[in-house]
Amino acid sequence: MDARAVGHRSTADEDVQAAGQELRGDGDGRAAEPKPEAGEDARADGPQPTAGEQPGTVTGRDARPVGPRTEGGEESAAGSRTDTDEHRSLAHSGIAKGEPPQPRPKEPGGGLLMGRPFGVPVYVAPSWFLVAALITWVFGGQLDRVLPELGAARYLVSLFFAVAFYASVLVHELAHTVAAIRFKLPVRRIQLQFFGGVSEIEKEAETPGREFVLAFVGPLLSLVLAGLFYLAMTPVEPDTVPGVLLAGLMVSNLIVAAFNLLPGLPLDGGRMLRAVVWKITGRPMSGTVAAAWVGRALAISVLVGLPLLNQSGALGGGNEDISGMDTVTDALLAAILAAIIWTGAGNSLRMARLREHLPELRARNLTRRAVPVENDTPLSEALRRANAAGARALVVVDADGSPLSLVREAAIVGVPEHRRPWVAVSGLAQELTDGMRVSAELAGEDLLDALRATPATEYLVVEQTGEIYGVLSAADVERAFVKAMARPTS
Repeated sequence: MDARAVGHRSTADEDVQAAGQELRGDGDGRAAEPKPEAGEDARADGPQPTAGEQPGTVTGRDARPVGPRTEGGEESAAGSRTDTDEHRSLAHSGIAKGEPPQPRPKEPGGGLLMGRPFGVPVYVAPSWFLVAALITWVFGGQLDRVLPELGAARYLVSLFFAVAFYASVLVHELAHTVAAIRFKLPVRRIQLQFFGGVSEIEKEAETPGREFVLAFVGPLLSLVLAGLFYLAMTPVEPDTVPGVLLAGLMVSNLIVAAFNLLPGLPLDGGRMLRAVVWKITGRPMSGTVAAAWVGRALAISVLVGLPLLNQSGALGGGNEDISGMDTVTDALLAAILAAIIWTGAGNSLRMARLREHLPELRARNLTRRAVPVENDTPLSEALRRANAAGARALVVVDADGSPLSLVREAAIVGVPEHRRPWVAVSGLAQELTDGMRVSAELAGEDLLDALRATPATEYLVVEQTGEIYGVLSAADVERAFVKAMARPTS
């Protein structure tokens, strides 16, 4: 039986692109529109200051901007990154010009939803149907040699085998899922795809011991299934349909277990090796790097060694049974498996290097300067104050200066320029919740976890004393994240 690679995957370590998508979204669970590209000529909205009026002068309560300060503690007039494209005023960002944000591509659903065991959605990817057809054809050919009397019905039996085999793969993945739930690690979904299945676990295990257990339970369950199929074979005649099916499922589960125990990422054995190196060195990244390089070596070994083993008869069968088509099939299978292992190992290595840069994602460095405005402030006046101060965010405060809500950029876009003098900022603001208040000291994974816990477009950044520091845009964090991904690794 052909080997099918199965295993679990941590989205925090291998599927980082989803992090940017999770960061975006408003408090109602709706996806937030990304901000338009900056670069247009600056133009302040609303009433312009007349002759003799000082720009930024307002009547009523003090409306000094809050936001990032220089290292000496002196407040910067245009934020902490006045020379970069990330920190422009509202006028420069295009929001004040009423330019609509670009639509965000829809996140793929993952295939056909089959159910939600333990509350985790299980999807069957379209590629699975191709594999099911391939297994049906290959296993049908083997049945024709063992049970020629079946005729065309052998393909129906082969299809049943393909479904039963992937049911075994699902049990393998459910073992990872149950262990993750036991360790209080969120599981995004299980997906059955071309070469097996993937359990997408959103966070890493906290200790190397838990990482080892989380990886080992999958192959362990495959071995248990192989044992159960072996026991079920004992009272069954071998040259019958049940006997052939049970033998095929026993062998296939043994192959799945053995293949996944190979010590290289992205296989389960690679995660077990990662846990061991992590335990020895005390650094999870060292474990990832070691297991990823072993995975690359394993990919080369599979590419070269699998066809040689098949031709030598070491994997079963004699040399006289090997035809030219079998040789081509073996080489193709080896190439596909090697490509999957090499790519998975490379992704794990790249994500490990990226994690070195995560501490650079600091809320304090990414925060925008903000202008405090009261509920009844016209939008045009609020934008004028922000542009005059070089700020890019609006915080609605009460008479005592306590923050009440944040004005969303997407809401500003929906107000035509001629209507802005008559629209109060309170009608465009999103009420602050506890999760939308983040500490200016957050950085790296702690910052990403805080933003994932409460999806929103903007967050109020506060000092440890409770003082307003500024506003953090999820889109700014996402851009910084993407830049870290694109940065060359050392």
